[in-house]
Amino acid sequence: MIGRIRGILVEKTPGQALVECGGLSYEVDIPFTTFYHLPDPDQEVTLHTHFVVREDAQSLFGFASRLDRDLFRLLIKVNGVGPKMAAGILSGLDAQQFIRCVEGRDIASLIKLPGVGKKTAERLLIEMTDRIKHLEGQFIPATAGIDGGVTASPQLSISAHNPADEAEAALIALGYKPQEAARAISKVAEEGMTSEALIRLALRNMIPA
Repeated sequence: MIGRIRGILVEKTPGQALVECGGLSYEVDIPFTTFYHLPDPDQEVTLHTHFVVREDAQSLFGFASRLDRDLFRLLIKVNGVGPKMAAGILSGLDAQQFIRCVEGRDIASLIKLPGVGKKTAERLLIEMTDRIKHLEGQFIPATAGIDGGVTASPQLSISAHNPADEAEAALIALGYKPQEAARAISKVAEEGMTSEALIRLALRNMIPA
């Protein structure tokens, strides 16, 4: 089991980070909530990870905090929730927001997540109510270090010729329908906005805080 990776961030895109460690570069699948905290390329980054092995693929998932990683591990134990859906859930809600949804029985916020229908949302509320108790006592520092996760950069940016297209593609990759992604981006788009800012605002509007 690969529980943590520390190295130099080579590249970052919504959904994936390339981290060089010990002469090897690892492709790490990340939720959007972790992408927002990544430093600029060529800087050191630390991610808490979970290694998924299947017959047809091996995937390394990375998270900004141990709390997000531990919640991911609990989510994939829920019937019908695989690693991709769990990462999608953590792209729309970080661990603390998800915990508040479960504690508040907020099914409306859960069904707005890509791939989560009413039945899945109800199952999440039922099965996660007891499981999240195992997360008590954990927290996410405002500025995480080696033990807390990635070191955040005050200014985050990703290069793109068209930020709106980049943002739409990221939402579609997350699981939203093209029409939903285009509509969400058009509602928040303003001149000069980066693709990351567009993604963040679009998700905020689609998923209530």
